[in-house]
Amino acid sequence: MSARVRPPGYRRRRGVDLLAKTLGVLATVFGLFWLVWILYVTFRTGIGALAWRTFTEATPPPGMEGGGLANALFGSLVMSALGIAIGAPIGIAAGTYLSEFAERRPVWRETIRFVNDILLSAPSIVLGLFVYTIAVRPTGHFSGWAGGIALALIVLPVVVRTTDETLRLVPGMMREAALSLGVPRWKVTTQILYRAAAPGILTGVLLGLARISGETAPLLFTALNNQYWASGLNSPTASVPVVIFQFAMSPYDSWHSLAWAGAFIVTLFVLVLSVGARAYLLRNRIDSAA
Repeated sequence: MSARVRPPGYRRRRGVDLLAKTLGVLATVFGLFWLVWILYVTFRTGIGALAWRTFTEATPPPGMEGGGLANALFGSLVMSALGIAIGAPIGIAAGTYLSEFAERRPVWRETIRFVNDILLSAPSIVLGLFVYTIAVRPTGHFSGWAGGIALALIVLPVVVRTTDETLRLVPGMMREAALSLGVPRWKVTTQILYRAAAPGILTGVLLGLARISGETAPLLFTALNNQYWASGLNSPTASVPVVIFQFAMSPYDSWHSLAWAGAFIVTLFVLVLSVGARAYLLRNRIDSAA
């Protein structure tokens, strides 16, 4: 039996392929190592700094022992909810337009997608500075409303992207079958396409919420901070990321402990929300395939 003839350059291509795989594996291990280390240090130190008063007491004044993060947790919750309430509906509407109603204007559609991708990758501090210019300077004071608007601008491109891509994954035969029966286009979208794409759209909203939960720079320009309970959204409002930034830079050990506790809470929330959203989407994809 004659030996197998290999094509010219076979060994070189095998060598390049092996080198590329090796570098890819090393890069993955390198990134995962630092990620695991950061999570380990955050969880180990943060759990040790947690106490019941963290969730029941407001942030302490300088030099005072004790205190908690109750006002900051409440402020983050309110501003994140406001950001989702503003950004998610607009993002779903824009993503629906791009997927379902802009096919006759391909240049316009692709331009909007390109601009949305730019907004998706824009530094959050730039968005915070923009909201500071249009919402904080004209009113003359920082506010929770401005913080919610800044977070909404961060949520918006995430929801637009996921809604657009999820609706485009819905089989075209569902649209054609409904339209052939005389169903109006808007009813096809709201009662058929939205039901089929609901898991993906919801996942996009949850991922947007996970992203804004740890944002600090936009809130420094818009909501600033408040040592006490805010009287309303028209006044400066505390948030966990800003408190972490302020307390970590302080010379007080008690503030450092609260900063670690806040970092642990935010990290755990983002981790659970991100993993849960992706697991929910994966489960629905498996159920749909079955």
